[in-house]
Amino acid sequence: MKKIILIILSLFLMYKMQAQTTFILIRHAEKDTTMQGATMMNANPNLSKSGLQRAENLVTVLKDYKPDEIYSTNFIRTKSTVTPLAKKFSKEIVMYDYTKLNSFADSLLLKQHKTIVIAGHNNTTPALVNLLIKQNKFTTLEETVYNKIFIVTVKNQEADVKVITY
Repeated sequence: MKKIILIILSLFLMYKMQAQTTFILIRHAEKDTTMQGATMMNANPNLSKSGLQRAENLVTVLKDYKPDEIYSTNFIRTKSTVTPLAKKFSKEIVMYDYTKLNSFADSLLLKQHKTIVIAGHNNTTPALVNLLIKQNKFTTLEETVYNKIFIVTVKNQEADVKVITY
């Protein structure tokens, strides 16, 4: 009986040591800037035609990942960016408060064995990456940059990040 318990405990510890969580952080796709004030953070424009296409392209770009959870700020442009992905994987888009990134990052880091997609903004996305990797490495994206994806992998409490362009 002791051998069985030791084997089970060993397997559990090996599984725990291999625990990996992947965070895929994206800035929303191109917004329709024809709306008055569309370039301001509190504006709530739709995606432009090219933004809608970029949102559709995310499904292909992230084809090697199966999201367990999808988060977005409560803006049309962020929700619209991840909607095609949410539909593809039959996932609900969960809203988060971009003004409380510290507590959001803390709650994300508690999750294990998951792949999580998070849509944000040119300033909040790099800031959240920094919180997840516990380094001040990334700065605000230029207003015209919509094509960066940050993939943060946390394994054994060690974080690694790679940035891809799509």
